[in-house]
Amino acid sequence: MRELLIALVVGIAVGMVFAVMRLPVPAPATLAGVLGIFGMYLGYKLVTWLL
Repeated sequence: MRELLIALVVGIAVGMVFAVMRLPVPAPATLAGVLGIFGMYLGYKLVTWLL
């Protein structure tokens, strides 16, 4: 759980830096893009678990 909290805080900090520097966020701008990345992660984990 601590790992997730640290990841969230670092992500927020990086997002704030990108906003201050007026740079585009290096992440999908839509929920569909985020779900696509999450799906790739789940697919990878599923295959490694099956093998």
